[in-house]
Amino acid sequence: MTVIKINAITVAPDSGDELARRFAARAGAVDNQDGFEGFELLKPTDERTTWLVVTRWRDEASFEAWRTSPAFGHGHSGAGGATEPAGHSGAAHDGPAAGHGGESARPVAVSSELWSYEVAGGSGGS
Repeated sequence: MTVIKINAITVAPDSGDELARRFAARAGAVDNQDGFEGFELLKPTDERTTWLVVTRWRDEASFEAWRTSPAFGHGHSGAGGATEPAGHSGAAHDGPAAGHGGESARPVAVSSELWSYEVAGGSGGS
């Protein structure tokens, strides 16, 4: 059964575009992970400053295998030992992938929270 992981990332009001840029720079980084089914970065369309990172996984074991992998650790390391909730792409915090020319950039996340769901129903549309 598909497992949904949502990372709700709150950013400073002027940091949303930087968050999107960092995610774009890492596009495809998790695509080949066994059990990964898809990802969306949702930008608020109102005055909210919380963005949603929605990932879909074949099962909890697939998600956990990615979360404990060296690739996850590499993509989520931040300067000063900052860590992120599981399910996050690493784009919100600083680290080599986030900076220009290998330099660390400032974190854009004010806070983040991981939500877990499984699909209980729905429709494929027409």
